[in-house]
Amino acid sequence: MSVDLKQPADTPAPFDPASAGWQRHAVDCRSNLGAAFGRQLPLRLPGRPKHHSRRGHVQGGMLTTFADRAMGRTCWYANERQPQTTVQLDIHFVDAVRVGDFVEARCTVVRRTRTLVFMSAELVVGERVVATANGIWKTLGKG
Repeated sequence: MSVDLKQPADTPAPFDPASAGWQRHAVDCRSNLGAAFGRQLPLRLPGRPKHHSRRGHVQGGMLTTFADRAMGRTCWYANERQPQTTVQLDIHFVDAVRVGDFVEARCTVVRRTRTLVFMSAELVVGERVVATANGIWKTLGKG
């Protein structure tokens, strides 16, 4: 089965992260995230052809991994860079992400306890919300 990954003629020019002040940030991830762009936080993910579904959109699993990484990184900074682990993650897909779209994670610490950090995030393309996520991270202590 072949998927046509060409964008419609009325599609705006691809987002150029460098011209918007974003710098490349290597992501340690075994799930083919490759590299994201980060200006500290939030993080952005360029949708690439290798991330596409059979319908030519960015895979939901790719967006889930990106949400987990972005929220986890935000949590890590907010939690004094202590070791942590994701204990729960919920994601709701709101709109499709096309290959070539630039997805930004806007993460928020909702609440912190002694051992848990509650997070929320919106994944957006421009101002269009494409997914929402909520999660809980457990603090493992100072290694």
